Amino acid sequence: MTTKKATTKTATTKQATTKQATTKKYAALLRGINVGGNKKVPMAELRSLLEGLGHGDVQTYLQSGNAVFSSAQQDPAVLTRELEAAIEAHFGFRVACLVLDGAYLRAVAEACPFPAAELEGKQLHATFCSEQPGPERFAALDEASYLPEEYRLGDRVLYLYAPDGLGRSKLAEALAKPAVVKGIDVTTRNWNTVAKLVELTGP
Repeated sequence: MTTKKATTKTATTKQATTKQATTKKYAALLRGINVGGNKKVPMAELRSLLEGLGHGDVQTYLQSGNAVFSSAQQDPAVLTRELEAAIEAHFGFRVACLVLDGAYLRAVAEACPFPAAELEGKQLHATFCSEQPGPERFAALDEASYLPEEYRLGDRVLYLYAPDGLGRSKLAEALAKPAVVKGIDVTTRNWNTVAKLVELTGP
């Protein structure tokens, strides 16, 4: 009898350890909320929504739609669909979301082609994309005419160097045109936010 209880306890402990080992940390990036009074999504309600979906370790960062959580779900696309549906059901409007795991965010930061450590956070941005944009989308873009602003294409991300900030960036306007982003959900974060999300989704 004692052996059976010990075996059951060991099996339960093993299952708990396995579940913990397969849990991943994610960042959810919401597009276009809390801007000019449109699509208001209070961060407290967003945290409650994520917790209601069964996610753990939920945190939000700033008011621009950045949330971090842990989940046993291994497919970010499933998490994205669930979160978008929950937001629409709760608030009554659709918000495009990108759910990115911590390993991907670290890879994006490490692959940055610009000297991030030497720049101000407002000068460097990452535009995350729901799918990889092909080079044909940028064929009509005259890059030289936007200098000193520059962009580089990474893995489902556009790195944008805008020395005068995003608000004055003509290149950012060009990269947001339908010819470039049609059919793709995109959302942009400055490098300070990218670095914070990497930290919050770290091991």
